[in-house]
Amino acid sequence: MMKVLVVDDDAINRLILQKLFEKNNNTVLTAQNGVEALNILVAEDEIHIVITDIMMPEMDGIQLLSEIKLNDKINQIPIIGFTAGDIDYFRSITPISFDRLLPKPMNFSELYDIANRFVSAGVN
Repeated sequence: MMKVLVVDDDAINRLILQKLFEKNNNTVLTAQNGVEALNILVAEDEIHIVITDIMMPEMDGIQLLSEIKLNDKINQIPIIGFTAGDIDYFRSITPISFDRLLPKPMNFSELYDIANRFVSAGVN
């Protein structure tokens, strides 16, 4: 079982991802932007994976990624980023790499499998 943090400013995407992970009895927390996500990450224990949109107001996914990787308490959490934008462009401007970067629209079962593999690998 996973404890997943879904970060997206689009309420419909958050709901779809929440339902996707809850379907298999995982715990899902959601945030509308990177600021909310960081507050949750600092307050909650045992979050296994972060799935975040890149383009969001207040704090985008790239800033969120940097904040997580610079924080010793949470820097081991795998982060899957996704975007409707140009994946190669975001790869080129991101100083720290996402564990995976996926294009929108996403293949949700593939996203679930990727997240599950990261969490399974980390648990052992």
